[in-house]
Amino acid sequence: MQGLLDLLTGGGGEGSNPYAVIFNLLFFVFIIFSIFYGQRIQQFMWLKQIERALMKLDVWQREGKVICKLRVSNFSDASDEEVFDTIEGFLEFFMIMPVDKDPAGVLNRLEHLMDVRKSRFEDFVSRVAPKANEADSKTLENVIEATIAVFTIFRIIRHFLLLGKKTKSTFLIMQIYMQLPLIMIFAKAYFEALKCFAEGKPIGDGVGPLVAARLMRGGEPKEVAKEVVAVEKNINNRNVIIVKAKGPGGTVGKPGLGVKNVIEEKEGKVARVIMIDAALKLEGEVTGDVIEGVGAAIGDPGPEKHKIEESGVKYNIPIDAIIVKQSIEDALTSMKKSIATSVDDVIKRIHWIINNQTNEGDTIVVAGIGNTLGVGQ
Repeated sequence: MQGLLDLLTGGGGEGSNPYAVIFNLLFFVFIIFSIFYGQRIQQFMWLKQIERALMKLDVWQREGKVICKLRVSNFSDASDEEVFDTIEGFLEFFMIMPVDKDPAGVLNRLEHLMDVRKSRFEDFVSRVAPKANEADSKTLENVIEATIAVFTIFRIIRHFLLLGKKTKSTFLIMQIYMQLPLIMIFAKAYFEALKCFAEGKPIGDGVGPLVAARLMRGGEPKEVAKEVVAVEKNINNRNVIIVKAKGPGGTVGKPGLGVKNVIEEKEGKVARVIMIDAALKLEGEVTGDVIEGVGAAIGDPGPEKHKIEESGVKYNIPIDAIIVKQSIEDALTSMKKSIATSVDDVIKRIHWIINNQTNEGDTIVVAGIGNTLGVGQ
């Protein structure tokens, strides 16, 4: 006890400093308080950060709904209130992924579900926006998709916030807090994408279709798969077939099926497949950098990529990949100048591959992968 008193009084004796006594006493009170209540304080601070993020998400999802509903109203004879109620009821639409414990045929089942989901979106848009033409309908689908994405992120964060408060689980609150910065990046990207879709502006992910559109100039496009067109041209005495999603509506189409159909039409006599797509850059890398590799450059859940790979194996066709680096925000928002100017570099690389890795008279397939919003043929 005497030792503790000496510590509090700064060593005891007549020369003891009274301020030292107060400071040391407060210090020990703080230590004891931290032992018993430190975790509660940390939880409180985490919850406040999550609440602030949720408030921002709430603003985004509300603004997103308004943008979506006003855009749809331009193509509908129904009252604004009827349009708003109809869209509100569709924003929690979901798709259950197929069982993967028995992987045989899982890609076919996944593709079937994705086709059904796509048709439901098409039917919904045709019902709420009967005046919309084909291109506008595809763009409205994108607007609704982005609205659902922002709304879903808001609902998930709200769920974990309320569940954390209810259970007072430090581990649960900490998990959502630690992931919050990345979640907010995705949410903001989808919100900005929603505004771009509503305005019909090309986005960063459209760099693949933009390259294909440049190569297609002067050709006559024909449909080779659902929402996918192709143009056949002579480039340096090679027969080059350029494939892209049908623009200028916002769609990615079924490019894997399109490439497969072109290869089958040529009976497998294709010397090379060259694919162009956007790809996520690493932090510290430059947006718009162009790099090359091999493989099917396509970011779908699996079915379209599988078709291209399967055709390549079946006919022993090399598959080249040219990608343009960009972040998730770059890919989903208005196309930056650095991305647009990368198109010339990509085209130079395509010509180099055609001239140096194929022979005169060969058939080459060039596929521009991505959302073709605002990019025609």
